[in-house]
Amino acid sequence: MARLKFGAFLAPHHPIGENPMLQLRRDIDLVAHMDKLGYDEFWCGEHHSSGWEMIASPELFLAAAAERTARIKLGTGVVSLPYHHPFMVAQRMVQLDWQSGGRAIFGSGPGALASDAHTLGIDPMLLRDRQDEAIGIIRRLFKGERITYKGEWFQLNDAALQLLPLQEEMPMAVASQISPSGFTLAGKYGIGIISIGSLSSEGLNALPQQWSFAEDAAKKHGQIADRSQWRVLLSWHIAETREKAREQARDGLLRHHNEYVVGTLQRPGLKPFKTGDEAVDKMAFSPGSAAVIGTPDDLIAKIKEVLAISGGFGTVVGFVHDWANPENTFRSYDMVARYVIPEINGYIAGLRTSRKFVAENREYFDRAKEAVMAKILENEQAAAALAVTKSPMLAASSSNVPDFDKAATRKK
Repeated sequence: MARLKFGAFLAPHHPIGENPMLQLRRDIDLVAHMDKLGYDEFWCGEHHSSGWEMIASPELFLAAAAERTARIKLGTGVVSLPYHHPFMVAQRMVQLDWQSGGRAIFGSGPGALASDAHTLGIDPMLLRDRQDEAIGIIRRLFKGERITYKGEWFQLNDAALQLLPLQEEMPMAVASQISPSGFTLAGKYGIGIISIGSLSSEGLNALPQQWSFAEDAAKKHGQIADRSQWRVLLSWHIAETREKAREQARDGLLRHHNEYVVGTLQRPGLKPFKTGDEAVDKMAFSPGSAAVIGTPDDLIAKIKEVLAISGGFGTVVGFVHDWANPENTFRSYDMVARYVIPEINGYIAGLRTSRKFVAENREYFDRAKEAVMAKILENEQAAAALAVTKSPMLAASSSNVPDFDKAATRKK
């Protein structure tokens, strides 16, 4: 089985009231932390309203993060293409790719917040078609084509990038929530997908059907729908015990749900929770819940469940939030790296097999102990020392340590 990659997705979702400068610096600290822990990808979004999501330029943020990291891939999650001239987007992504040493991933979307489109005077009905149009142009520019093109909302005259991406082919992905448009675009262009809708139970259950949209579109356009380029978002907070995870996450989760999801976005059908414990119970412990607030074992079980439901994907991406304080959030990602990633990817299976073999095959190792004891007994001084050799810690790392008490008795 192919190794499952792990990453994080920063919208961001920061509660109003803290110093924005410190929030941004802490976000960059998180990228650096995850780079050291061996995570594969970090994604950053673009928003222009709502108060809670104040990063307007993912490229600018990721360029700063590139200077603090060495290996983690840096993805725009996402650039809202209808808000930008496609040539300028291509230029910025190329620069990010060079500044990061070839670590950029170009993620795009139609724009998640209706308030952003309203601010820019764009009819929401136009967003997805404009994203499709822009992706086609940007792909051609990345390939080095010189383009003359006149569309309804942008124009190009003999346009060509003077510098192509550092990577031979920059990875690309599109975001998808519930509608089929994201998966259809991914299939049409043979690029990756970021399933944001998987943050809800409805979105998780819809994953198999959504993937069929990508496969159908890929077949229609002569492309290949590659599951290894499919990224699925999950929300989690991990601690040593469920009780600790609940205590650390409940107040922040309550605030995020009540003040942002319900109070600001006013998503249909959702009501505020009365207490933090109710929020945890409904989000993480009710039938069909999508979030994980618990132990590494809880997250392992959830990832395996989602892999089974979806039929398989390439990367699981943790949704970054402020449910817990910064210290416990960093600790959560540390625990995922220490316990969840190696378990999911089988990194420690061989170690368990080796330990089991040594523990269960005592005949061979008992013979080795006899060989050691025979040599000791051949030497009078060594044999005499058996009477005072009592420490079980002598050569404790060796499986050949003889039973000195038994040997001393035998010598007498």
